[in-house]
Amino acid sequence: QGQLVESGGGLAQAGGSLRLSCAASGMPFSRYFVAWFHQAPGYERELVAVIASDGSIVYTGSVKDRFTISRDNAKNTAYLQMSSLKPDDTAVYYCAASPHYESHLESSWKYWGQGTQVTVSS
Repeated sequence: QGQLVESGGGLAQAGGSLRLSCAASGMPFSRYFVAWFHQAPGYERELVAVIASDGSIVYTGSVKDRFTISRDNAKNTAYLQMSSLKPDDTAVYYCAASPHYESHLESSWKYWGQGTQVTVSS
């Protein structure tokens, strides 16, 4: 059974940086698309970025100038480097993985992590 475990969240000041990690097991990670989503209180879960199995960036949303998605297939791990953080970035961040990238909808992703909280203070 595939599993994803996020880490690296925490408290940061506005303008600061954090790097989130997503460690995968029990799946052919190197062949999967990986995505990062975030969900702020009172809002729906929203797609942040998607990376293909070969490391090409498939999608980056409104945070593309501040956030960078990457992966290391040898370590079965994906990353989200977040810079120039803003209080509006406060959310639970989730990684997801799937053999195909069909849409931004949650239902199209096969595996999910439990989420890691990111809180940005002003």
